[in-house]
Formats: sequence, C-alpha cells, structure tokens
Amino acid sequence: MSQIPTVTIDAVPDPIPDELSVLDVREPVEWAHGHIDGAVHIPMNELPDRLDEVGGGQTLFVCKVGGRSGQVVAWLAEQGYDVVNLDGGMLDWEAAGRPMVSDTGQPPQVF
Repeated sequence: MSQIPTVTIDAVPDPIPDELSVLDVREPVEWAHGHIDGAVHIPMNELPDRLDEVGGGQTLFVCKVGGRSGQVVAWLAEQGYDVVNLDGGMLDWEAAGRPMVSDTGQPPQVF
C-alpha cells in the first residue's frame, strides 16, 4: 500500500487559505455537533456517489481521529486527486483551539 498523504494540525495554516478545501467525512450527527466553518460535509459512505463535489485543488480530509479520512485519502490519491489527511482529525483540531461551528444550537464539540 502506498503512503497516505498526511499532515498534523501544526502544518495546517490558521486561518485556512481559500485555495485549500476542507472535506469532512464523518456521520451527520458528528458533523452537527461541531465542524470546521466552511468545510464540505460528505459522509464517507456517500463519497463514491458525490466525487464531483471534491474540489479541483488540494483538499484536506478530516474525520474524528484520522482513520476514516485516511482511508478516503488513500483511495482518492490512487485516482490522482490532490488530497491530504489530517492526522488526529477533529480531536486534534479541537485540542489546538481551532475554530469550529455547530448546527445544534450548543457550543461546538467533537462528537
């Protein structure tokens, strides 16, 4: 298996530049509790049917800890997409104090 393109939270610019898309592959309930503002939400199991929504430039993929997004990045990288996985996922994002938004009416949290 080839190397999965991966970055740590320290390598992700704050704020995220416009040329870097963020795609969250977590389940809807996880997304609702807290996600990166401006990220696109495509649950992992929906991705094969929604590939047209993956941007043309570099895309940072996130999930809770980096496992699901790592699988997605490995698959997409083999197909020639410019993709990178966030090692530590949303748990590291939250721990680093990076901004999040919530759809629940409550303060954002990683669920």
